[in-house]
This record gives sequence, structure tokens and C-alpha cells, in this order.
Amino acid sequence: MPKSNAITGVAQTVMAFDYGTRRVGVAVGNSVTRIGQALKTIVARNADGLFQEIGSLVNEWQPDLLVVGRPLHPDGATHEMTERATRFGNQLKGRLNLPVIWVDERYSSAILESHAQMQDNLDAHSAAVILEQYFAEAPVSKVDQG
Repeated sequence: MPKSNAITGVAQTVMAFDYGTRRVGVAVGNSVTRIGQALKTIVARNADGLFQEIGSLVNEWQPDLLVVGRPLHPDGATHEMTERATRFGNQLKGRLNLPVIWVDERYSSAILESHAQMQDNLDAHSAAVILEQYFAEAPVSKVDQG
């Protein structure tokens, strides 16, 4: 899929991840609608299984850019999961040869936990929130031009 730019108006597909040690939420969206759609929550027994499932989703959706939620303490300090999510994003970049951008995800799951209909696919919906946060924070030209 061609990269988006302001002249042609071609949409840039973006895939987002809410990384967890047991589950990884996945969402997709594009630079035109700037809306995240929850895809699935991946539960894999090991890293190879996880990246195999992610590879299948990437082949299906052909994203131009990947966004990974970066967990932080409320005061912005890093912690163990920050490092794990960063490692995960670096592995995505290396394995898939796609650019990766990190987004502060401090409250993405907390926002959704009170909604009963979100419980079954909380991680994927959290990934959609992370993606929409990326779209909200990125200037239109940055999103449109990759």
C-alpha cells in the first residue's frame, strides 16, 4: 500500500498494540478516518507464536506504521512493563521492518474497564484507544505523510 501524503490523499494504515505479558491487544485504523478499530486480543504461549499471529495480521492489513502503547507510572516514571513494551516494539520493528512509534498509554485500560461490553476484548479496545491517542496527538501532516 502506498504511503499517504497530503497531495494524493491516500490513506496510511496504522496498526496499534497494547502489550501485556499474557495478552496483546491489536487495533487498526487509517489516517483518513483517524479512528481505531479493535481487531483481536492475542494470547500466545511464547514469543514465536505471538509474532506469528502478528505477522498474519500484518499480512492481512498491510500497515504502513505500527504504534505501541508505552506504560508509565502516573507521574511519568518508567517501570518494568515500560521496558518490556519497548522491547516488544523494537522486536516488531526488527521482525516486520516497519516504523514503530510509542504512545503514552497510562490510562488506556482504566478508561475501558468500567464498560462491561469491553471486558471480553479489553486489550484490543485498549489498543484502539492507544491508536486514537496517536491520531489525536500526531499533526495531520505527520499522520498523512508517515
